[in-house]
Amino acid sequence: MLRTVASFTEALEENPAPRRLGDVRLRYEPGRLLGESLPPSFLRRQLPGACLVLAALCSAGAVVGVLLGGDGAVASVPLALGMVAVALVGFALQLEGQLGRRRFVLHFPTERLRLERLRWAPGATRAEWVPFDEVTSVDVVERAPGRYALVVVWRPGGKDAKDEAETRREVLVEHIGAHEQAALLRVWRLLHNAFGLRGAGLAGA
Repeated sequence: MLRTVASFTEALEENPAPRRLGDVRLRYEPGRLLGESLPPSFLRRQLPGACLVLAALCSAGAVVGVLLGGDGAVASVPLALGMVAVALVGFALQLEGQLGRRRFVLHFPTERLRLERLRWAPGATRAEWVPFDEVTSVDVVERAPGRYALVVVWRPGGKDAKDEAETRREVLVEHIGAHEQAALLRVWRLLHNAFGLRGAGLAGA
């Protein structure tokens, strides 16, 4: 364990971690590496509520249209308003799900990775501990041309577990731009060193 911490310290000295990558701020403290996604803008936080307000107005319009009745052409308006209201509610739920922030902590004294999903609702934050030995890879995933994400992959029960269906994935960093390739490589190598994975130039190897 002491050698693991020492190797990671050596790796940081040779390959300092950037303070920011994609949508995540990075910070190193004695024995810990912390990454936390940036909070969404004020406008993004208001969008789900605005969609729900519009959905309520469309629903009210649909109810009024049904009560007033009318010919076939007019009767189709409440149906259209109802469909728009349902679509707006679904879109609002999707936006709300995207507002959750992420945090990860590499805790070297216990050799565990803590993954957190931070929610705005009190008590809704979800956390999970992953032993370093269960991490099988750290992958760079292309989301779109010039846009990347950093994903950690682990297998509960360890790297030698037989059941491929148990493989889990969690996003560490999103919205990495093409101009951040050097920083992305540094963080990727740093995480490989931390988890003891091969093929990233392990410190001390």
